[in-house]
Amino acid sequence: MTGTDEHAPQPHKDLDDGGINSGYKNATYNSRMTTVLALLVLFLLIARISGAQYIGISYGLNGNSLPSKQDVINLYNRNGIHRMRIYAPVPEVLNALRGTNIELLVDVANEDIQSIATNPSAAVNWVQNNIKNYSPAVKFRYISVGSEVPLSSNIAQYVGPAMEKIQNALASAGLQNQIKVSTSISAGLLSVSYPPSQGLFSNEAKPFIKPIIDLLVRNNAPLLVNVYPFFSYIGDPVDISLDYALFSSRGIVVQDGSFGYHNIFDAILDAHYAALEKEGGSNVEIVVSETGWPSDGNPPAASFANAGTYYRNVISHVKSGKGTPRRPGRGIETYLFAMFDENQKPGAQTERHFGLFFPDQQPKYGITFD
Repeated sequence: MTGTDEHAPQPHKDLDDGGINSGYKNATYNSRMTTVLALLVLFLLIARISGAQYIGISYGLNGNSLPSKQDVINLYNRNGIHRMRIYAPVPEVLNALRGTNIELLVDVANEDIQSIATNPSAAVNWVQNNIKNYSPAVKFRYISVGSEVPLSSNIAQYVGPAMEKIQNALASAGLQNQIKVSTSISAGLLSVSYPPSQGLFSNEAKPFIKPIIDLLVRNNAPLLVNVYPFFSYIGDPVDISLDYALFSSRGIVVQDGSFGYHNIFDAILDAHYAALEKEGGSNVEIVVSETGWPSDGNPPAASFANAGTYYRNVISHVKSGKGTPRRPGRGIETYLFAMFDENQKPGAQTERHFGLFFPDQQPKYGITFD
């Protein structure tokens, strides 16, 4: 037979069915498009939530005009801030956190470390009184045993043992899989930080940090590191440009082998990753337990404009999922310092101007956190 079989189905030809078949096709198409759009919205919502989950803010109490504890928790919630760091287990703060979705990083105060390390019941009591009595109503994420404990202090030797005692107390309470134990260090423990691939803990720091790294590896816990490009910049303004510190550089500033660095925040993190690798901590993640920029004080780099630029850029960077050159393709869990300007904070004038909010709860920079 030659020609076309008139009885064979004809491609791209609608039957004369009064529009029923074409209506069915349109409905199917519309249904599929609705599903695609719904999935796209869901993906964007998940991405937004995931990005927001990388950001926390430290809540300090060194001020005489700060809002009530409950008002502060409400402020976190209104602004979509889902993680918080506090520097001691203050009962009023813990009670205000009950029933919220805010995840908490809580410190063992430096002055409590020695007793926890040496008193057999102290760690158990600390966990019972400050963690178990509030969990699960309060969502504890990390316990930091101390903050920037100086190597020269008489308590440095007790940090590792206190971490282990707290870890054991959590295990006894059945909370070891829910809460990670670490300590918060400053960048001052590195003897080499440039180039980042040569990052190295100082000989003085190694007896302190090595047992801590081993404990973190055993418990799959992160190292908490306070990262302050502000202090790096004012400490060496000749070799470190302001743009490099503020995430404003247009191109690569430091080329380290195959890794190119646009900002010193990433360089500091990767120097610590390199140092960890040299001490058997290749699988240890870093959580940035503090970072910030002051809006006032001396030197002139402490300005409202620079602080606003830094906070906006660091939030965008850590939420982007780009990671660092050495650890790419991941968000960087980061706690901004701090929620409020604290007019009673000791030290340099700049220490009292790191707040993202004024004590009257008004935002300083109009930043969106979620």
